[in-house]
Amino acid sequence: MKRVALIAAITVGAILLPRYCAAATQLEKARARMADLRFASYATSHQVEQLATDKEARTRAWQTIRRFGITKLYIEVYRGGHVVSRENLIFVRDWLREEDIEVVGGIATVPGGDFGVRQEGPLGWFNWQNEKTQRDLEKIIRATADIFETFIIDDFLCTGDLSAESKVAKGERSWGEYRRALLTDLAYSIFVGPAKEVNPDITMIIKYPQWYDRFHLFGYDTQMLPRLFDQVWVGTETRGRNTRRFGFVQPYEGFVNYRWLADIAGDKIGGAWFDHGDCGEHDFLDQAYTSVLAGAPELVFFNFTNLIEGHPDHEKVIAEFDRLADLAAFVRKHPVIGVPAYKPPNSDPGGDMYIMDFIGMLGIPLVPVHTFPRSAPVIFLPAQAAADPNLVGRVNEARKRGAQLILTTSLLIASPDGGEFARMVGLDPNIQSEPTRAELAGPNGTDVTVDLESPIEGRAGRGNILCTFEDKQLALLTVSETPSGRIALLNTHTYSQADFDAVGEVLLCPRPLGLLDMQGPALSTLREAFGGTAFEGPSCVTYHPFGPAGSGNCVIQNFNDKAVNITVTVHIQKEKPGRFVDGFSRQPIGARATKSDSRIILDLSIPARGRVWVQHID
Repeated sequence: MKRVALIAAITVGAILLPRYCAAATQLEKARARMADLRFASYATSHQVEQLATDKEARTRAWQTIRRFGITKLYIEVYRGGHVVSRENLIFVRDWLREEDIEVVGGIATVPGGDFGVRQEGPLGWFNWQNEKTQRDLEKIIRATADIFETFIIDDFLCTGDLSAESKVAKGERSWGEYRRALLTDLAYSIFVGPAKEVNPDITMIIKYPQWYDRFHLFGYDTQMLPRLFDQVWVGTETRGRNTRRFGFVQPYEGFVNYRWLADIAGDKIGGAWFDHGDCGEHDFLDQAYTSVLAGAPELVFFNFTNLIEGHPDHEKVIAEFDRLADLAAFVRKHPVIGVPAYKPPNSDPGGDMYIMDFIGMLGIPLVPVHTFPRSAPVIFLPAQAAADPNLVGRVNEARKRGAQLILTTSLLIASPDGGEFARMVGLDPNIQSEPTRAELAGPNGTDVTVDLESPIEGRAGRGNILCTFEDKQLALLTVSETPSGRIALLNTHTYSQADFDAVGEVLLCPRPLGLLDMQGPALSTLREAFGGTAFEGPSCVTYHPFGPAGSGNCVIQNFNDKAVNITVTVHIQKEKPGRFVDGFSRQPIGARATKSDSRIILDLSIPARGRVWVQHID
C-alpha cells in the first residue's frame, strides 16, 4: 500500500510540477488569465524594423514580454513616412507567433517625408482631402492586409486641415460636418474596403483617442465609425493631471471615454490603450486601474520601446497583475453603475467641455450614456444633451415619473429649447454665457475660485451653493423642489472653444480648474444634488459603486498625493449584517454601528494614490 501511495504521489507531482513551474513565470500566469485580462503592447514602425534586423533587440524584447506577461503585440506597418518592408513584417509576425504571442497589424496615419500631404493647420495630421494622401494610405493597406488576421487604425484618423482644397470641399457645411463625412467615407474606401478585398476574414479595429468632447470637430464620427469597423478600441491615456504638457486631463476621463464609446459600440468594444507620456510615478498604474474599472478586457501599453526602457510604475503593474485581473473579471459581470450623464454621439459641449471628468473627480459616480436614460431616477444633462432634438419631450416624461434632474447653465444656452428649460429652473429665458470667476467659501476659512457660466444671482436655501463676486451672491448650484420632482441647475463653466483659442490649445484641457478644490459642506451638498452617495470624503477621490447606494460594494481611488480618510455608509439587514473585506488584499474592513439598526459605517484610510475595493461578504 505504501508503494502504491508513493507511486500515486509521484504521478500527481509529475502532473502538477510543470504547471507550477510554468505558473511561476509572469508570462505563463498571464496566459492562464487571458479570459480575465490581457496585457498587450504596440511596437511602432521603427521598433518593428529593429526587431526584424537586430537579434539583440529581439532578445531584449522577449525578456520584456516575459517580464510583463505580454500576450499580444501590435506591430506597426507605417508611421510618419516610414514604411516597414513586407519581408520584415512577416519575419516579426512569425517570430512572435512561434513564441505563442498573438500579433495584430497597426498603422499610425501621420505624414512624413513625401508620403501623403501634410495638413495646413496647427497639428501634424494629414490633409485627407488630397488624393495623394488617399492613394498612399490605400497602397499601404493593400500591401499589408493579408499579413494579419487583425488590424488597428491608431489615433490619427482625424484632420484639422484648412487648405484651399478642403475649404472648397467643405462648402456650406461646418468644419465638423465636413470632416466627419469625409473621414467616414475614407475609413471605408481606404481602410475597411481594401483590407477586406485583400483579406476577407480580417478584423478591422478603429481606435479612438481620449479627447472625446472634441471628436466631432476633427472627423471622428462616433455614430458611423463603430458601424463600419469590426471592433472599437479606446484611448484612456490621461497621464499626469496637474501638468500643462498634456493638458490637465483628469483620471476620470479614461473611465468616461471608455464607457461612453462602449455604450455606443456595444459588443464591438475591446481594449483600452494608454501611454507613458507625462506619466509620473503613479500615473501609469492609475491608467491601468481606471481602464479596468471602465470594463476593458485588454490593456495596450504604448509603446513597446517604453516598456523595454522602463518606468517607475512598471514593477507595480506587474506585481498587481492578479489584482487587476481579479477586478476585470468582477467588472465584466458587475459593471460600475452611477448617475447617467447624457451625451449623444457627435454632440458639442458648449461651455461644459470635459465636465464629466471633473464631476467624477468630486466623488460623484457619473456614467456617460449616448441615449436618453428613460428609467433612471437621477439624470445629468450637460450642454452635450442639447444635440437631442427631442430633449424637451424626454425631460417632461422623466419629470412625470419623478426623476431628479441636474441641468447645466450651458445646456440652457446651447439648447434651441433653452427658454423652456430656463423656466423649469425659474430663470430668465434670455440667459447668456458670461463666464465669471467667483469665490466659494470652504472649511476653516479656505476660499476656492470657481468658474461660473453666467453671473446668476442666488439666494440661500436648502441644497443651494452660493459664491461671492464683488458684492453679489452668485449661484453655483440651485435646487428647486417642484410638484414634478427635484430639478437642479449647475452653473459651472469648464471650458469652451474661446478658452482653447485663448491659449492656442486644440485637444486637451487648457488650464486647471478650481472646482477640484471644493471641500466640506459645499462638496457634500453637490453630491446630494446628484442623488447622494454612500461615500463621504475629500475631492479628487473617485467612487465606483457596483450596486445600489448603500450596498457597500465599490472601488474608491485616491488621486491625492497624501492619504485620505473616507467613510462608506452601508445599509444592512439586521439579521444578516455580513462582513466586509478589501477585494485586493482580502483583509477585513472594520465597521462601526450607528444610531440606526439598519446602517453601519466603514471607516477607511486610503494611502496617497492608493485604492480600496470594498466587498460585502454574506
